[in-house]
Amino acid sequence: MDTPVIRHGAVRIFFGEKSGKYPDGNQVTVRGADTLAAFDTPLVANRLGGELLDADLVVLGHVHEDHMAGLHRLRHAPLYVHEADVAAARSWQGLARHYGYAPAVLGGMKAKIEREFHYAPRPDAQAYKDGASWDLGGGVTVRAIHMPGHTSGHCVLLVEPGGIAFIGDIDLSSFGPYYGDATSSLADFRRTLAGVRDIPAKVWVTSHHKGVITDRETFLVLLKAFASRLDVREEAIAQHLRRHPSTLAELVAHRFVYPRDLDDLYYADAERRTIEQHLESLARAGRAKQEDAAEGGRWRMARPG
Repeated sequence: MDTPVIRHGAVRIFFGEKSGKYPDGNQVTVRGADTLAAFDTPLVANRLGGELLDADLVVLGHVHEDHMAGLHRLRHAPLYVHEADVAAARSWQGLARHYGYAPAVLGGMKAKIEREFHYAPRPDAQAYKDGASWDLGGGVTVRAIHMPGHTSGHCVLLVEPGGIAFIGDIDLSSFGPYYGDATSSLADFRRTLAGVRDIPAKVWVTSHHKGVITDRETFLVLLKAFASRLDVREEAIAQHLRRHPSTLAELVAHRFVYPRDLDDLYYADAERRTIEQHLESLARAGRAKQEDAAEGGRWRMARPG
C-alpha cells in the first residue's frame, strides 16, 4: 500500500492511517545537503523504505509508545530526546516512571507496547536542551522549542527555511489535549497553548489527525478549539461537584475524559491523573475544596462560579 506523502521544501510528511490517528501517526523527515533527519517514528515508519532507513539521526519531539514504534529499524542512527524525557527513552523503568500508572497496569502496558508498537528501549539516547539545533547542511536547520504539558519534555521542532513547525501532540484534535501521565502538566499545557501561536511558523505539522496546516488563521481557529477542551473538562467537573460532591475515585468512575463504554489498560489511571490536576486548578482558584483530605474525602464546590 502506497503511503500518502506531502512535501514542503526540505520536509516530507508521510501520513499514517486515518491521517495518523492514534495508534498510528505522521512521519516527518527533513533532508539537508549533508544529513537526513527523522522526527519521531510512528507505526507508519514500519512501512517506509530508504526515505526513512537512510536517516542519519532521529529527533524525538517527546516520548510515548506511538512515537517510538519505528526506532527498532533505526538502531544505526543517533537518537536525540529532550532532557526531561530522555530517561523514558533509555529504559523501560524510565518509561514506567514517565507513565506513572499502577504496577498492575504497567505490567500489561509493557507487553502491549512490545506487541503492538515494537517497543524497544534506547539506552544510547542523547539528551538535548531547549533551543538545541541541528545543522543538516545547505542552510537547512532544525531547532527544538520546549513546549511541555503533554509530557515534561514535549518540544516543537522548527525547520528553516520555510518556518515548518512539527508541533507533535499539540495535535489540534477534537479530543483535546492529553495530560494523563505522571510527567504531564495541565498548568504547563495551558502555558504552551498560549505560547505556541508565537512560534515564527508558516506551516504546522501535527503527529495525529490534522496533519498539515498552511494557513495561519486556520491554525489559530483549530488551536483555540483544541485549548478550549481544557476549560470544558474543568467546567464539567465543577458542574458535577455542584450536584454531587464526590471522592476522586467516584469522579474517575464517572469519566470526564474517556467514553464510559470504552476501556483500555491505562484509561482509569489517565483519567485519575487528569481529574486530579483539574481539582488542583479549581482549589487554587478557591472554587473547590476537599473535606478530610488526608482520608481521601469528598470534593465539593466552595463557592458559585
